[in-house]
Amino acid sequence: MPLFIILLSIFGAICFTLIGIFLGQQESKTQDRISRALGQGEMTVEEDIRPLNERMLRPMLHKFAHLLTRWARKGQREQTTAKLSAAGLSGQWEEAEWKGLQYALSVLLSLLCFGLFSFMATSLLTRLEMVIIGFLIGYMFPNSWLKVKAKQRQKEIQRTLPDVLDLLTVSVEAGLGFDAALLKVGEKQKGVLAEEFLRVLQEIKMGRPRRESLRDLAKRNKPAEDLSNVVASLVQADQLGISIGGVLRNQAKQIRQKQRQRAEEKAQKAPVKMMIPLVFFVFPSIFIVVLGPAVIQIMEMFKQK
Repeated sequence: MPLFIILLSIFGAICFTLIGIFLGQQESKTQDRISRALGQGEMTVEEDIRPLNERMLRPMLHKFAHLLTRWARKGQREQTTAKLSAAGLSGQWEEAEWKGLQYALSVLLSLLCFGLFSFMATSLLTRLEMVIIGFLIGYMFPNSWLKVKAKQRQKEIQRTLPDVLDLLTVSVEAGLGFDAALLKVGEKQKGVLAEEFLRVLQEIKMGRPRRESLRDLAKRNKPAEDLSNVVASLVQADQLGISIGGVLRNQAKQIRQKQRQRAEEKAQKAPVKMMIPLVFFVFPSIFIVVLGPAVIQIMEMFKQK
């Protein structure tokens, strides 16, 4: 049994190290993409020397993931790809690699649960139950984390979209072209939306049509309804030859009005949501504090009689 625990610990340390390495690459890849879009990403000999996880470990995970997800349904693969795009991980993780990570976590947690409850000398049925629970947790945790990251990303897009549109409007009306205005946004703004616009600019520089790049922008961030409306207006303005500055100004005004309406709606829902904790937690505590001493005195008076 001690040998099994030692092997299990080594396996867990290796798996968590690999996961930490892969997740730690996201920030550096984002910075590289921004630098390339701004024309600052010149390749040198030192930059071309990739680390060990890029040369060996990542290809091994890629092959393992493709082997496991070979029989997955096409619809399921498309859903996973859409989730990765909504979370901003489409350029860093493939659908097969993400599924491989899910399976690796599932196996790891299953082995950890089995080893832990074996060390506690529990029954075989309990060990099997914990193995199943560990497998389910390991399989569902990456998707749950992906949903949380996607929601945070969409909230940030909705929050920063009016300011970015104002900067685009000022830049366009000052005489800059739309591509130069996108570059100005990348220089002055930071965050998810600035990175997305820099990606659009990079695709345009590579020769892709502006309309297709903008449509892909809306597709990658499909849950963000405001951004989809802005992209649709920009594409329509490009097709009809309408002034982009006026379209951007109107869109920024409409989005701020929608945000104000959403805030008012949340404010109106707040009293209803507060009723549950008030009724079940706050009011009973107040009653205990206020009426408790009186009830105790009344009980003591009846005892004396």
